[in-house]
Amino acid sequence: MAQEKSKQTTNYSQSWAGINTTVRLNNNWGFSADASYRTNDFFSSQFYTIARVGVNYWMNNNLTFTFGYAHQWNAPKIRGWQTTVHENRLYQQVLLTTKLGKITFTNRLRNEERWQARIINDTDTHSPTFTNRIRYQFAVNIPITSKPYLPSVLISDELCVQMGHTVVFNTFDQNRAFIGLRESFTKNLYCDIGYSLINQQKSTGYQYDQDHLFRIFFFYNLNLSKGEDR
Repeated sequence: MAQEKSKQTTNYSQSWAGINTTVRLNNNWGFSADASYRTNDFFSSQFYTIARVGVNYWMNNNLTFTFGYAHQWNAPKIRGWQTTVHENRLYQQVLLTTKLGKITFTNRLRNEERWQARIINDTDTHSPTFTNRIRYQFAVNIPITSKPYLPSVLISDELCVQMGHTVVFNTFDQNRAFIGLRESFTKNLYCDIGYSLINQQKSTGYQYDQDHLFRIFFFYNLNLSKGEDR
C-alpha cells in the first residue's frame, strides 16, 4: 500500500546547537559527554533535547570504542498536545580516525537500542516501543592553509537504518549531510558551524521530512594520559 502512494516531502527550517566533551584519563580509558538542543526555525520552539554520556576505551590513538547511555526529550508534534515524548537509549560505538597528509578522515559506526514512549491522546501509555538503529558516519576535514587559526572545511554524511517490530515501511530512517567550517580556538577547543540537510522517512513509507538546519557544535577534548601512546 505504501508503494502505491506518491512520495510526499515536507520541508522544515531548523537550528541545532550542541557541546561535546571527551576526556582521556590514561592511555586506554576515559569518558565522553554531549548535549544538544534542536529547534524549529531559528531557536523559536523546541524540537528535541538530548544528553549523552559514555565510557571510552582507546585501543590506540586512532581507534576508540564507546559504550554509553542517552536520554532524549521530544517536543509534542501534534498541535495542542503538551506531553513530552521521552526516549531512553543504550549505544555502542567504534570511532576510527586516519590521516592522508593534512586531511583527516573519520569513520564512526554506532549501534543504538532505543525505547521511545508511546503517547495516545496526549497521555504517556508507559508502554514504550523498541527499535534498534545502526548509524554510519564518514567525515573529511580539509585544512585551507597551514595556519592553525584559520578554519578548515568539514564535510560529512551519516546514514541511519532501523529495525524492530514497529518498523514496517521505513527501515531507512534518515540521512544527515553536513558542510561547513571547523574553527580551532585553542589546542583543546574547536567549533563546527555550517549547513546540514536531513532526509527522514516516516513510518508510512511514502512521507518524508526534509530538514534544512543551521548547525553549530562546540568540542572540548582533554588528554590527561602520560604514556608513550599519548
